[in-house]
Amino acid sequence: MTAPEEKRPKVGVGVVIHDGAGNIVMGERAGSHGAGTMQCPGGHLEYGESFAECAAREALEETGLEVGDVKFLVATNDVMEEGKHYVTVFVTCVIVGEKKAPEPLEPEKCARWDWVPWSQMWKWGKQQAEAEAQGNKVEKKMFLPLVNLYRDYPDFEFCLKDR
Repeated sequence: MTAPEEKRPKVGVGVVIHDGAGNIVMGERAGSHGAGTMQCPGGHLEYGESFAECAAREALEETGLEVGDVKFLVATNDVMEEGKHYVTVFVTCVIVGEKKAPEPLEPEKCARWDWVPWSQMWKWGKQQAEAEAQGNKVEKKMFLPLVNLYRDYPDFEFCLKDR
């Protein structure tokens, strides 16, 4: 069975910007699918673009941060409640530019960016995955690809240690 073009999965790149000390850049989604959930910077992979190019472009557009040392982490298969289907390619990277504080350059998509410990993000993802498995809700909602990151790769809790 072949799905019509508009129903085929899209590719998103989730950009895990880390500081080498266990912290990552996160913000709350607004104005799009997953609004009100916590996310990392990222966006659609454009035609002909590498994962690293997409990560660098999206990080700069959304946060004003110049990133480099982009490394593939993992991919998740994300079927959203809103009827969207994405394959999310997660990459890790570090800031290579002078600027170290992220700014909300697309406030209609994310009002603010903060440095959050990876361990805290992991805890939120775990809490949400476990709550949803029991039919419960959580106070701090994560964007589905981050919850699926926990669900599919629970051993990645310490993955930034080697990056």
